[in-house]
Amino acid sequence: MTLTSPPDSTATAPPQRRTGRWIDDWNPEDEAFWEAEGSKIARRNLIWSIFSEHLGFSVWLIWSVSSAFLLAQGFEFTAQQLFFLVAIPNLVGSLLRVPYTLMVGKVGGRNWTMISASLLLVPTLLFAWAVTNPSTPYWAFCLIAATAGFGGGNFSSSMANINFFYPTAKKGAALGLNAAGGNIGVAIIQLLLPIIVGGAGLFGIVQASDGGIHLERAAWVYAGLAVAATVAAYFFMDNLGTAKTDTRSQLSVMKNKQTWIMAFLYIGTFGSFIGYSAAMPLLIKLNFWVPDPSPLGTGIYFAYYAFLGALVGSITRPLGGWLADKYGGAKVTLGAFIGLITSTALVLWTLMQLTPNPNASVTIAEDNKSWFPLFLFFFLLVFASTGIGNGSTYKMIPAIFKTEASRIGEHGSPERAAAVANSTKRASAAIGIIGAVGAVGGFLIPITFSSPWVTAPMEATKTAFLIFTVFYMVCATVTWAVYLRKPAAARAATSYAGVGI
Repeated sequence: MTLTSPPDSTATAPPQRRTGRWIDDWNPEDEAFWEAEGSKIARRNLIWSIFSEHLGFSVWLIWSVSSAFLLAQGFEFTAQQLFFLVAIPNLVGSLLRVPYTLMVGKVGGRNWTMISASLLLVPTLLFAWAVTNPSTPYWAFCLIAATAGFGGGNFSSSMANINFFYPTAKKGAALGLNAAGGNIGVAIIQLLLPIIVGGAGLFGIVQASDGGIHLERAAWVYAGLAVAATVAAYFFMDNLGTAKTDTRSQLSVMKNKQTWIMAFLYIGTFGSFIGYSAAMPLLIKLNFWVPDPSPLGTGIYFAYYAFLGALVGSITRPLGGWLADKYGGAKVTLGAFIGLITSTALVLWTLMQLTPNPNASVTIAEDNKSWFPLFLFFFLLVFASTGIGNGSTYKMIPAIFKTEASRIGEHGSPERAAAVANSTKRASAAIGIIGAVGAVGGFLIPITFSSPWVTAPMEATKTAFLIFTVFYMVCATVTWAVYLRKPAAARAATSYAGVGI
């Protein structure tokens, strides 16, 4: 039964609900409503959204670190096969982000959080089965890794949902926290999986298990957490009736060139974050910790450091959102790309100092260990820049669509008022498209690292970082030209410079 507001209800009245935890009266831009009721509800939904998205990211990247243990489990895969294995979930996750975003408007944010969290049981249970069967073929691993993409789709639906809960002035920080809570799931899985499965201790403080490696343990843990997330969403989250929209209107943002410009920039920020996160465990293992002639060796020391990149990128994301709220998203995004250019070039410089093995099959680890601290430090600067850029770009998206809406019709006209009111729905739809395209970078980066790896591992790494550095230069130029460059008078009415983006 639908509840209706009495004729004399005000904006500060408690939100109206209908069966199934639906809120039909939601106006976060009204300060009185926000202070009286809205902020508490928004905060509660944000907390449980973060929890679900966090698990999604962990499941999405479970192959990034488990792949480095597969050889110790008795599976005979090449380095190229393993890089492809960690890339597959990123590709599938990016493709799922568009339909996941659309589902928020179709069935409600709370309802879809329940569904998407429960879907994480598919990749986790299949993972548990595959790693305990040495006869599992490579193609089956690829299919199972693809289902981990369910976790990647969670991001866009979660961000689109939370975007509806917060006022424009607070979207940067809220979306930054929501995204950071999810992103840090990458660091958590990369830190805890080696400990859970018995493959490594914690920085040598806790010793590795002497009972062998049991990858299935991690799958059982995350399957249980997926059930917990589903139950939590059922009891503690809400659907917003104001978020209801139709698919055609949501997909109309694909005709807007700003959607594609921001998607391109998001490849540079989030695509880099997720791509480097997926590749980092294998990069460290292959380049610095190879104790024998095998392409991957049997060492596990990579587990002490592989999670740090994702951790840094995650905790700097809300910083990027906060800086964007304070100084403008475009300025912070430009700064992030300048940081990416500098830090990626420094990583490349470090790699230039390493000594490749004469047979070009592996790297001489002993000669290169002294360079590892600098490599790691510069790589963490790369991750910090991606985090700041992730936060600032997601501040830009709603600001861009609100700016466009504010230019429709005359000041105070019904046309402009309707356009501004609809701008949040358009921004949420754009978030899904942009998130999907941006996540493709998570597939391309591991593939770039892997192409000629078996015959020339070091040259592949150097070439990849050179390509990435040039790409960030292009991203910085686009950010400045579209959103910061002072326009000529003829273009001032359509420029985004100086309007708080």
